[in-house]
Amino acid sequence: MTAMHSRGAERLLGVAGSPHLLLVEDDPGDAFLFEELLSEAQPDLRITVATTLAEAIDALRPDIQCVIVDLSLPDADGLDALRRMRAHAPSIAVLVLTGLADAHVGVEAVAAGAQDYLVKQDVDGALLTRAISYAIERKRADESERQLVEARALSRENARLERGLLPVPILKDTALRHHTRYRPGRDRALLGGDFHDTVETDDGAVHVVIGDVSGHGADEASLGVRLRMAWRTLVLAGHTGGRLLDTLDAVLQHERWSDEIFTTVCTLTIAPDRRSARLHRAGHPRPLFFGPGGVEPVPDQPHGPALGLFPGVDWPALDLELGDSWGLLLYTDGLIEGSAGGEYLDLAGLLELAKIAYGDGRRGEILVDGLIAEAERLNGDVLADDLAVLLLSRGDA
Repeated sequence: MTAMHSRGAERLLGVAGSPHLLLVEDDPGDAFLFEELLSEAQPDLRITVATTLAEAIDALRPDIQCVIVDLSLPDADGLDALRRMRAHAPSIAVLVLTGLADAHVGVEAVAAGAQDYLVKQDVDGALLTRAISYAIERKRADESERQLVEARALSRENARLERGLLPVPILKDTALRHHTRYRPGRDRALLGGDFHDTVETDDGAVHVVIGDVSGHGADEASLGVRLRMAWRTLVLAGHTGGRLLDTLDAVLQHERWSDEIFTTVCTLTIAPDRRSARLHRAGHPRPLFFGPGGVEPVPDQPHGPALGLFPGVDWPALDLELGDSWGLLLYTDGLIEGSAGGEYLDLAGLLELAKIAYGDGRRGEILVDGLIAEAERLNGDVLADDLAVLLLSRGDA
């Protein structure tokens, strides 16, 4: 029944692959009794026996599910034995053994983190196996609860951080309507690699940016925040257009972790009289223009490549006449890369959706939400990529 290890104080019973128990007991008679009770009640149970706490700590293995430890050992006594065992095996269920005169110590041990306690004189096979099973399941439940609490706390902290990093537009002109939607591709995240911002400067001009960092994940989200904040700082310092994109390109090259990382950007500066705008595109999808004549994409040319791809390039300007009533929809490619009938929705598909919605009289947030909802319907599920949409409008558009 018993196979001896190299140390006489440690024995292994049972079959490899079966549940594994570590018994820490210095009294050979008590140890033998526990082995007999366990082998009769649960023959497939593996039992490793150690006579001191030091031997027990040395015998700890990843497959051990429960430790039964006597609180009176040669090298540890009372709750000290429990604390040292838990310090070395925080994820393993622990049962403590006491004598009749020390039953109160067992209660204290449970309060100190043991899953249960047993009085040696009261133990039989059925009670022992039930106590072991209970201890293992309770430890699993405690560990699951601890992980859940930690995950919730981390999620709350991440949400607070990400919410604080989302932009608050600086926009004083009440004649302009400003609607945004933001959906990260990461599960349970608030922030993705896409970014947008709106700033009205002291000269009355309104500046808008939308961008998309290549890739997905927390690193891309962090880089997107840094680029957005750099853009806002540059705008407030009086930089616009190609000069701003040159500096933003330099920021990207210094901040990125790989030369393969690039960022598409679209910037828009609306004149103080709100009748014209200047657009710069760096590899970004074409915005949609909403006017009295309907919906159309802005002209494809001129435009430049995405940031981070080529040194010393130009990002030419596109001048737009807006009129008195207009709307401009800026978006990232997450909106148009969903599948529609087996093919990407793309600009042509988005344009058709926008014409239908605009023709039905949808405006503002109803228009934006409707476009996203229809893109998701055609995709058959939520859109997988990060998604940012910004609609700025004036008048009836």
